[in-house]
Amino acid sequence: MSVFVEVARARGFRAAASALNLGAGSVSEAVQRFEYRLGVRLFERSTRSVALTAAGQRLYEQSLPAIADLESAVRELKDSKDAVSGNLRLSAPRTAGRFFLDKLIEDYALKFPDVKIELIYDDSKVDLVASGVDAAIRSATMLEQDSHAIPIGPHLDMAVVASPEYLRRSGKPSLPEEVLSHDGICFAFDQTGQLAPWNFTSKQGVVTIMPKPRIVANDLQSMLGFAQAGLGLAYVYAESAKDLIADARLIHLFKRETPSLPRYSINYRSKRLMPARLREFIDLAKASKGM
Repeated sequence: MSVFVEVARARGFRAAASALNLGAGSVSEAVQRFEYRLGVRLFERSTRSVALTAAGQRLYEQSLPAIADLESAVRELKDSKDAVSGNLRLSAPRTAGRFFLDKLIEDYALKFPDVKIELIYDDSKVDLVASGVDAAIRSATMLEQDSHAIPIGPHLDMAVVASPEYLRRSGKPSLPEEVLSHDGICFAFDQTGQLAPWNFTSKQGVVTIMPKPRIVANDLQSMLGFAQAGLGLAYVYAESAKDLIADARLIHLFKRETPSLPRYSINYRSKRLMPARLREFIDLAKASKGM
């Protein structure tokens, strides 16, 4: 079963063999024996690719959580009960590094020198089982269902910014509703392409008002560059634009009408069999200044 899961996860026999430290022929033979015992074909094979059949996909999805729990239990046995060691694999959005996570990782690495840290910056939603990460740091809208989440990092102030040139050319909006008639530089999430909403406070509460998307990007630095070039209004984290605002290369609009976003959360599957290295990381995050 574990060989089958690794082939499905790696999407190939050679990659799975490398991960399992086995020969590719041994992996292929093990899968064939497994298929023969079940009486069901689990993979469609060609000279170029390996793909799960419908039956294989169902078995993979149903068995993966159990395999992940077994792998976690085995990893724990390899470490002594109280030792903080092994590999800590984390996934986080790119912006989290600059705002707080890089500093937190530095503190953790100095405190626990026996832990190897793998930090994967990725803005898309993460499957905590299939990805093989210990935890994912995400916004509330990107959390996995049936998982645990603990707030981490600071609250995130937002800002609408534009270049002086753009405002001279297109006019400076004085009310959030006037954003509707302006060009927008909008953030899109990696996997879905869904645009991040532009939220404003009003007497009715928080409302979403979107400009005409002229440029859609999934990189914050690119968005700030487009804004400096006078291509439209951009809705960004205030922290990312503070130096440009201080130098008057960008103008900060609607300072009172842009609410803060909730803090990120560290998202993990289960408290049961939690590796000591992850437990210590969570404890350090909760104890850190401003967290």
